[in-house]
Amino acid sequence: MLSKQQLNSYWMPFTANRDFKEAPRLVASASGMYYRDQNGREILDGTAGLWCVPLGHSHPTVVKAVQEAVATLDYAPAFQIGHPQAFELAEQLIDYSGNRFGQVFYTNSGSEAVDTAMKMVLAYHRSRGEAQRTRFISRERGYHGVGFGGMSLGGLPANRKQFGTLLAGVDYLPHTHNLEKNAFTRGLPEYGTHLADELERIIALHDISTIAAVIVEPLAGSAGVILPSKGYLKRLRELCDKHGILLIFDEVITGFGRMATPFASDFFDVTPDLMTTAKGLTNGVVPMGAVFSHQKIYDSLMAGPAGIELFHGYTYSGHPLAVAAGLASLKVFKEEKILEHAQSMTAYWEDGLHSLKGLPHVIDLRNVGLIGAIELESMPGKVGARAMAAYKKAFAEGVLVRTTGDIIAMSPPLILEKKHVDQLFGKLHDILKHLD
Repeated sequence: MLSKQQLNSYWMPFTANRDFKEAPRLVASASGMYYRDQNGREILDGTAGLWCVPLGHSHPTVVKAVQEAVATLDYAPAFQIGHPQAFELAEQLIDYSGNRFGQVFYTNSGSEAVDTAMKMVLAYHRSRGEAQRTRFISRERGYHGVGFGGMSLGGLPANRKQFGTLLAGVDYLPHTHNLEKNAFTRGLPEYGTHLADELERIIALHDISTIAAVIVEPLAGSAGVILPSKGYLKRLRELCDKHGILLIFDEVITGFGRMATPFASDFFDVTPDLMTTAKGLTNGVVPMGAVFSHQKIYDSLMAGPAGIELFHGYTYSGHPLAVAAGLASLKVFKEEKILEHAQSMTAYWEDGLHSLKGLPHVIDLRNVGLIGAIELESMPGKVGARAMAAYKKAFAEGVLVRTTGDIIAMSPPLILEKKHVDQLFGKLHDILKHLD
């Protein structure tokens, strides 16, 4: 048992520290679909950690690869030197994407991937003689990490309000959440495609010659599983092509099987110019992110003067242990047919989620792929309190979910079976039925 001083020494991220340290929720080990606490009690992982363990915990292939890597090449710099596995992983990632991109640039997180993509956009336009294109268009209720670049793009007020003035030159499309029109939709909603046309209004306001890129999550995960309507992303792609604007998909959450396809861009059949990834790239075992780049962006920078083409990178870009975890994860995806299994589970997952309709305070249920959300009616003057109460009760009863505001979000490891779906939604049914 940790002492009060030990608990106090760690300033926890995105956590109500005082509340947590009064009654800590601690896990000590994990395997497959379950965490275990210090007493060995199993806790079903309904969130794949933080959306980042698609293959389940402690997968032996990934564990072995990292163990061997640390004994072979513990670190190699990425500036003016490389190691073979980093190039091998990049090639495999391009193949995994269906060869829709030309290059991969390694980062260490989704936040870094977003900042990297922003720099690539600005450098690309400058290389083409359009350095005045510096404005980014994001979306309300979007989440793009916690660096000052990604935070400026993000449209979640709670993530911004403590930190004052952020980067200038960002405007926002409206979000796509509409309970009146789309509540209790199974899969993608019909209503909301017209919201993509708001980009035309923003272009008219700022002048097209100043706009560099549009960045969106294909679906907004951290905001509580906010889905686009059918055709919405295709319309954004059309408008970006029309006006010479780059399109960035932030696939940190949706990449690597979450939609039961390699990426959400496959699910929606829309290819962006840049795609940011992380999380499932290494099955969450070693921190790593990656930006997938269209060939035209790379080629434009390579056409400049000799020397370093992009003055950007990280000490741990392409870290050997992360690369080993990435290669092993891709191997497991292929050999164990993870995507095919995920596809076979989506209908049962959808039915399990929508079995909660009619319970007290449940005002919406929504899903796509192996993602689900339960939106609860907020208590007057206490936004988030009801979902947090459900979260704590669920953990105490052996189920891990996530909350944002009064939305309960779920994104289990892709290896789940029907018994896990029954356990998750059966437990949530009992909790919600008696929730104040």
